[in-house]
Amino acid sequence: MANQLSYWEITSFFDFDAIVIGSGIVGLNAAIHLKKSAPGLKIAILERGFLPSGASTKNAGFACFGSISELIEQERICGSENLFSLIEKRWKGLEKLKDILPVEAMDYRALGGYELFKTDDTLPYETCVAKIEHYNQLIEPIIGPDTFYIDSKKIRKLGFRHVSGLIANRYEAQIDTGKMMLALIQYAQSLGCIIFNNCEVERIISDHKLSVKTQHGYFTTRKVIVTTNAFVNKLIPDLDVKPGRGQVLITKPIKNLKFEGTFHYDKGYYYFRNINNRILLGGGRNLDFKAEKTTDLALTSNIQNALEKLLEEVILPDTPFEIDYRWSGIMAFGNQLQPIVSETSQNIFCAVRCNGMGIAMGSQTGEDVAELVLRSL
Repeated sequence: MANQLSYWEITSFFDFDAIVIGSGIVGLNAAIHLKKSAPGLKIAILERGFLPSGASTKNAGFACFGSISELIEQERICGSENLFSLIEKRWKGLEKLKDILPVEAMDYRALGGYELFKTDDTLPYETCVAKIEHYNQLIEPIIGPDTFYIDSKKIRKLGFRHVSGLIANRYEAQIDTGKMMLALIQYAQSLGCIIFNNCEVERIISDHKLSVKTQHGYFTTRKVIVTTNAFVNKLIPDLDVKPGRGQVLITKPIKNLKFEGTFHYDKGYYYFRNINNRILLGGGRNLDFKAEKTTDLALTSNIQNALEKLLEEVILPDTPFEIDYRWSGIMAFGNQLQPIVSETSQNIFCAVRCNGMGIAMGSQTGEDVAELVLRSL
């Protein structure tokens, strides 16, 4: 196929200073930062799907940095100092996203967030309440004072059932994922980045000349950045990256929907929000970790049924609803909570593993890997 390309095609469309593999949040931000820092660079983004194929156009649109129960689990894994650094990266990433895009372009709304607790939760409400002051003090230098507070009086107003406690987060926000990704794509293109969709990379070849093999031909380049997240081990083997599928459903519009903001439940394994008078609800990965450690964008009846049960029994107990859409996205996790941003071999870089925090971590992670590339030029 490559031999059938014209001289004009090869010289204008198949040779670049830098190639970014993956047009998700991280990949687009890497390309944007490269182009803004060095406008003369010729940059291409190769995307295997018609749209970004992992989670960037499939996530729930939470601009969050961790609920109390999530932070307890994460502090147990990495310690207080590393947790502080992680929250700082998440918050700076969200601030950077707002610097790159106007808030109205992605429908960014700082409506606050909430964590729900039931009496039979494995991590009790009282345990999380006891940690409020600890986390408020920890993150005050990053975000501001009194981030978390008890707001259980709101349970009845919101119409929830079987909920015994509610912890609010005054700084959490939400976005329209589709609008955000469209705006990032348009911005990257306006800077001169070229995006090739339906262009799956088969392998990276690093011999005497760096090249990228696709079904459409061989691209030559000086630098490669891999941002394919959960799919990275196909191109760069043996990284500590494991896929995690997130299943989602969304209702038809509901009249007089009682709440706004973002909501978390069960250590963040369930999450829901109002979007255009609909309920978007996702999660349930913890019901079958083994089955959900996959890159298959399928849906499973056990998790979809559990989501519907949560809607019916807890979130909308007195309100009839119909499901309008169902989908899944693929996130990336690992033993460490920090993203992997590194030069894995000469002139080949990667920025992956946002651990389910792609909206918060994506912009900063993309900039970080772009800086590595710029220093190597």
